[in-house]
Amino acid sequence: MSDLSTARKEEPESYSAKDIEVLEGLEPVRRRPGMYIGGTDERALHHLFAEVLDNSMDEAVAGHANWIEVSLSTDGYLRVTDNGRGIPIDPHPKMPDKSALEVIMTTLHAGGKFSSKAYETAGGLHGVGISVVNALSERVEVEVARNKKLYRQCFERGFSKGPLEEVGSASNRRGTSVRFKPDPLIFGEKATFKPKRLFQMAKSKAYLQSGVEIRWKCDPALLPPDDSVPAEMVLHYPNGLADQLQEWTSSKSLVTDNPFTGKVDSGKSGKVEWAICWTGQGFGEFDSQVRSFCNTIPTPEGGTHESGLRSALTKSLRAYGDLKGVKKIAQITAEDVMGTSGTLLSVFIPDPEFQGQTKDKLSTAAAFRLVENAVRDRFDHWLAASPKEADKLVEWVISQSDDRLRRRKEREVSRQSATRKLRLPGKLADCSSNSPEGTEIFLVEGDSAGGSAKQARNRATQAILPLRGKILNVANASSDKLAKNQELSDLSLALGCGLGKKFDLSQLRYGRVIIMTDADVDGAHIASLLITFFFRQMPKLVEAGRLYLAMPPLYRISAGGKTVYAMDDAHKAEILETEFKNRKIELGRFKGLGEMMPAQLKETTMNPDTRTLARITLPDDPNVSPADLVETLMGRKAELRFRFIQENAQFVEDLDI
Repeated sequence: MSDLSTARKEEPESYSAKDIEVLEGLEPVRRRPGMYIGGTDERALHHLFAEVLDNSMDEAVAGHANWIEVSLSTDGYLRVTDNGRGIPIDPHPKMPDKSALEVIMTTLHAGGKFSSKAYETAGGLHGVGISVVNALSERVEVEVARNKKLYRQCFERGFSKGPLEEVGSASNRRGTSVRFKPDPLIFGEKATFKPKRLFQMAKSKAYLQSGVEIRWKCDPALLPPDDSVPAEMVLHYPNGLADQLQEWTSSKSLVTDNPFTGKVDSGKSGKVEWAICWTGQGFGEFDSQVRSFCNTIPTPEGGTHESGLRSALTKSLRAYGDLKGVKKIAQITAEDVMGTSGTLLSVFIPDPEFQGQTKDKLSTAAAFRLVENAVRDRFDHWLAASPKEADKLVEWVISQSDDRLRRRKEREVSRQSATRKLRLPGKLADCSSNSPEGTEIFLVEGDSAGGSAKQARNRATQAILPLRGKILNVANASSDKLAKNQELSDLSLALGCGLGKKFDLSQLRYGRVIIMTDADVDGAHIASLLITFFFRQMPKLVEAGRLYLAMPPLYRISAGGKTVYAMDDAHKAEILETEFKNRKIELGRFKGLGEMMPAQLKETTMNPDTRTLARITLPDDPNVSPADLVETLMGRKAELRFRFIQENAQFVEDLDI
């Protein structure tokens, strides 16, 4: 018996303690900016402005500031100034050799918003906002006017360029001024602030706090040619969200003559403000427009506060309809109520919980109850006080409900063969088009990938069917097993064209059938099993060129505001050599489709304008029998696969395990 230890290849010590990096200070932010601001693209660049502006807004919300000045200059610097209390400049108790200002600017998770002592409600929660701006800026200059004195400290790429200095008197001034320029090493040489985007962001903040003025200034040389941005303007809206709603709907006909607006201050529980109207004209490409905020932070993905609003409006309308004896009122849903609305919602709550540092979605459970309780009572009164308006709104919402039910019935009739036996609610996310032409169904691996795909799809033409893991290998399964397999049964029902001898291509309900699995070995195995199924049970579908394989990327490579996706390791190496040579990159590896953001999945794999599809075809070589090849690779006889591997091993150039 041989000694296995002698056959074992000696491994070099390539991984040891010296390979463990400890990132200090703000280096983690510069290494992985995506973790803190979502990437290095234009949206992330302008997120820096949002972080600085939010600090000034927190001062205004707390009642310590009543104006904020935003100024953009041709040298690329953006300045945000307020007349609040000013960042503390005295030595920090835990770091007596540094001022509180320097600690805030150079230390992650340092700030005054972890408790309610300095701010009852605030947009900043993690103590990373301004320090992240500092880390990702080429230069930051901070001036603080406190105690009738003016102080200044400068930073470059996260590091202090000297101690805090007293630079003069400030007898008629107080507050904080932050002047900064994004680092081209992070965002790219051509990355600059867009005046139009900055102006809209500032305007949105002014609507949210009726007691604050935002003084906008922009160098005329930077203004866009369409006159959409003024050189100077004072943004002040005494009626808050009601003023913004009026601007939105000034050119639209409304279902009710008056919008539903209001404010409620529930003390320590929080504050709620809303402005809602209904219009049949839609909002651009959308039927409805819903914008929500928490502590002045935009929440584009909604959250618990939006859910509370939907619940309150729906319950009130149902109660009003019941009181009036409206027969169809019980059928309305939140979708019918909100589907054609223009809605603005703002909440101020202590200790909000968001999903991620970029705070796109609110998850605080108490926000649901706060909004529902505040809005429900006021909406009940609004409906009762204006019966004619209320009747018009109820009639409109019921018409939306009738349309929804009619569309659903049409889909059920046209797709009855596909949906009548599906037992998992929502398993098949169907498209709305009734014609196979131009439609496609994605067969995805698991519910996680299915969830991302449903958000990324075009609902009109793209259907999603999640499959549970690896399906049955039909090449070595009995007909009984095939008939009893639920996954394949659901698949055949969704396609609607039958199996085997009962297959009818004219009944195929989609123009394309696309297999979309993870870009790894397991994904390739699942794709192989599905291709085998189609070849054995629906060969004419393959022959007609209706079967495709999606090509999701394996890597995301970013640097300087530019993002490129790589399909595999070889493609990654090529991109690094040709497009990012000698540049510091941010590299992300997608472990599966479920880990991709819906926007990334749409851009790389599902959008017909930007994706790559591989069509599954049969070999043209008359000497190659597809049936024999499938039997060899997927059939019952393992010895055939072993022989195939032996005979073809010489053609494998590189096997990356």
